[in-house]
Amino acid sequence: MSAVLAGLLLYWSCPPRELWWLSPVAVAGFVLAVRGGRARAGFWYGLLFGLAYTLPLLGWLLDFLGAQFGPWPWLGVCLVQALFFGLAGAGAARVTRLPAAPVWQAAVFLAAEVLRSALPFGGFPWGRLAFTQTDGVLLPLASVGGTALVGFAVALIGAGLAESVSRSPWPRGGVERGRGGIRGTVRLFVVPVCAVLVPVMAGLAVLPTVGAGSRSGTATVAVVQGNAPNVGLDLLYRDEQLQANHIRSARRLAADVAAGRVRRPDFVLLPEQVGSWGAQRRDPALRRVAERIGAPVIVGGLAYGPDGGLSNRIVRWGPDNGATGEYVKQHLVPFAEKIPLRSVAGAVSPFVQRFQQDMTAGEEPGVLAAGPARLGVGICYDVAYDDVFREAARAGADLFALPTNNAWYGRSEMSYQQLAMARLRAVEHDRAALVAATSGVSAVVRPDGSVRRSTEQFTAETVVADVPLRSSNTVATFLGRYVTWLVTALGAGAVLSTSLRRYRDRAPRRAR
Repeated sequence: MSAVLAGLLLYWSCPPRELWWLSPVAVAGFVLAVRGGRARAGFWYGLLFGLAYTLPLLGWLLDFLGAQFGPWPWLGVCLVQALFFGLAGAGAARVTRLPAAPVWQAAVFLAAEVLRSALPFGGFPWGRLAFTQTDGVLLPLASVGGTALVGFAVALIGAGLAESVSRSPWPRGGVERGRGGIRGTVRLFVVPVCAVLVPVMAGLAVLPTVGAGSRSGTATVAVVQGNAPNVGLDLLYRDEQLQANHIRSARRLAADVAAGRVRRPDFVLLPEQVGSWGAQRRDPALRRVAERIGAPVIVGGLAYGPDGGLSNRIVRWGPDNGATGEYVKQHLVPFAEKIPLRSVAGAVSPFVQRFQQDMTAGEEPGVLAAGPARLGVGICYDVAYDDVFREAARAGADLFALPTNNAWYGRSEMSYQQLAMARLRAVEHDRAALVAATSGVSAVVRPDGSVRRSTEQFTAETVVADVPLRSSNTVATFLGRYVTWLVTALGAGAVLSTSLRRYRDRAPRRAR
C-alpha cells in the first residue's frame, strides 16, 4: 500500500500542479517500501509504484484512444513503463546495505529512468523526475547537469529522507538509546542529512546564474495558435481544417501588422501539422502570408522527400524565396509515426491505416535562420529527449522553438506536462523557448524557465512578444550527456557490486 501511495504522490507533483516538493517525498516512500527486502520483493513494490504513477500521469492516452480501442493501449504503455520502476525497486533493495546507501539508491532510480528513456522502440522519457521540478529549488541544476542531475538530486533527497526515517532512534526509546547516545546519533545521521541538504544547497547556489547569460540581441516573435476541433481521433482526417484555421489566424495577424495594431514580428511561428507538402515544397497560402507580413513563417507539417520518404518537418517559408530551410523530427512516436509490429499494431493504433509507411527520422540538429535569430527547433515529442535542443544549442541556436499538436488529447494535462519539459530545456541551455500548439498551451518561456505569456486551450490566439537571444552556453550544453552516463554507471556499478559481494560471501560457505 505504501508503494501505491508513493506513486500517487509522484503523480500529484507533476504539472499543472506546482507541488514539486512532493517528488522527493514520493521517492522516500518508494525507498522505504523496498528497503531491506529481497530484490524480488523490491521489483513487485516498484511495479506497483510505477503503475500508481503512470496510470494517472498518462490518462490522456485513455482519453485519446479509449473510445475506439478501449483501455488496452493505455494499460499496455503504463505496464511497460512500470516494469522499469520494478527494476529500480529491485536494484534499490539490493544496494540498501551499501555504505552511503542513499547515493546508490538514487543512482539506481535514475539508471532505470535512463533505461526506460531508450527502450523499447526508442524509449518513452515522459514523466522523468526532472520534469516535476520546473517550479522548484532544484531546477537551476539543469544548467549544470541537465535532466539527469535534477532527477538525481530529487532521488537523493528522497532516499536521504527514507534513510533518516529508517535510522531514527526515537521509536526505539529516544536519543540516549541510540547507537552511542547523542554523538552516535549525530554520526548516524550524517549521510542522510547530507543527502537531503547538499542538493538543495547546490540548487540555491546555482540559482543566481540561471537566465543570466550574455545577450546577443532581441527578437520580436509572433506565435500563432489557430485552434483545432476537440474531436480526438477524428482529428486524423482534419488536415485541411487545421491548415485553414492557422492560415486564417496568420492572415489576421498580417492585417493587424498592416494596420499598425501589432508590431511587425521578425518571424512567425506556427504549430506542428499545419501543412502537407510534396517534394517541390509548394504552398501558395503560406508564401502569401509570409509576403503580407514581410517576415519568415516557421511552420510544421508532413512532407515527402525526393526519395518518396514521408517525414514530420519544420519548414521555413521566406517572404521572397519560399521554402528555404527544414528540420526533420528526430524522435518518432512509436505506434504513430513509426509502427513496430505493423501486422498486429492495428489493434491498438489508428495510425496504421492513416500512414501506410513509417516516417523517416532526421539525424541533424534543427537550426533555422529566422530574422535576427538562429532558431533551434524540435517537434512535439522531441522535447522529452535530451539530445535535440542540446545539439541545436551546440550548433549555434540562440532561441528555441517547439511546434506541437496536442489537440488529440482534449483538455487533459498532457499540454502542461509538455510545457514543463520546454521550461526545463530553457534553463538547461539558457535559451528562451517558444511553444506553438495547435490548440494550446502555447507559451513564451524566459531563459530562467518562467512563463512570460501563455494561451488557453482550444482558443485561437496569437502572442507577440520580445524575447532575448543568447549566444553563451551552459555547462549542461557540453557536459550534460556525461552526467547522464556517470549517474547510470553509478547505479549499474552499485547493483553489480552487491552481486559480487554475495558471490564472495557464498564462496567460503561452499568451501566448508
